[in-house]
Amino acid sequence: MTPAPRSMRPLRALWPVLVGVVVVVVLAILPLLNLSIPGVLPGPTYTPGTLALLSLCMVYAALALSYNMLLGTSGLLSFGHALYFGVGAYGLGLALEYAQVPLWPGILIAVLGGLVIAVVTGAISLRVTGIPFAMVTLAFAQAVSLLVRRNAQITGGEEGLNLPTAHVPDSLVGVVHTRNLYWVVLGMVVIVYLIALWIDRSRLGHLAEATRENELRVRVLGLSPYLAKLIVFAAAAVGASLAGVAYMLLQTGTQPQAVSADLTITILVMVVLGGVGFRWGAVVGGVVYTLLDQRLTVLARSEAIGSLPDVPAGAAVRAAVPAGRTVHHRGHVPARRDRRHPRRHGAPSCPPSGRGRHARRGAGAVPR
Repeated sequence: MTPAPRSMRPLRALWPVLVGVVVVVVLAILPLLNLSIPGVLPGPTYTPGTLALLSLCMVYAALALSYNMLLGTSGLLSFGHALYFGVGAYGLGLALEYAQVPLWPGILIAVLGGLVIAVVTGAISLRVTGIPFAMVTLAFAQAVSLLVRRNAQITGGEEGLNLPTAHVPDSLVGVVHTRNLYWVVLGMVVIVYLIALWIDRSRLGHLAEATRENELRVRVLGLSPYLAKLIVFAAAAVGASLAGVAYMLLQTGTQPQAVSADLTITILVMVVLGGVGFRWGAVVGGVVYTLLDQRLTVLARSEAIGSLPDVPAGAAVRAAVPAGRTVHHRGHVPARRDRRHPRRHGAPSCPPSGRGRHARRGAGAVPR
């Protein structure tokens, strides 16, 4: 294969950047267009319902992208990544409620809170690897989830925490301003993507990837894999906190499920769905999973599904049972007959005594 000319190499290097810029520009002008995708979007792209759904897709895309930094770049399987998503959501609400600060300082406080908690919990969790690491991160997430549920006076408990809209600009409050929220969420997704891109392209990311492949060899070379993994862990937590902030603004509230292990498993499924180790794969996995989660319920209640003919119970049973098998009472299937002694019509159930095994002992043999 003939190598590419040197003049073409800069263009190939800029090709991913150009594609990314085009995608961001298209997403930015999407609220200004009248596009409809029946069965996928609830309406045209300029309607508040569609913009809210697309914003939620981008929130989970950013969350999956942050988790991909752990699993794809560093090879760290964490069961507590939702903790930092919850810290971003609850941190923003608590900062606006109790610190009485405007929105943008509140976002900064929430993200810094997620960073500090990530450094502390990561410094402890990264002392072990593999399944023990996953269990330690799960323990931290469960502890914070318990604190959120038990302190109802501060966090709202099981009812969740509402966003104090008095400290939020009017341009970001209400259904009529969903378009502005969409653009804010898009900006946060771009920031998370740039963080992931910096991690993957930097020497730090290369060191983390080498540690994922062979940590012992990295130690032999005199490098510090612990510090590299801790920085990647903190960067992933910052991305998750930004996603939590965007979720809080979009939903005007949050619930204790935002810090649960179930959400972490959902994020893991998104990353695996798009492909572990691929930035765009994590984005696509988050978008596809969110669309399926939100739209399948609506599709199941649609007239198209309701108009389908009912399947008779007998037909369902016949389709489930293989041909040649008979279902008896309580679903028992008759056992296969012994091939050595097949029954025939009028034949005895046992072999004749003269041909049995006792006949070999002689005429005077007495069976036991």
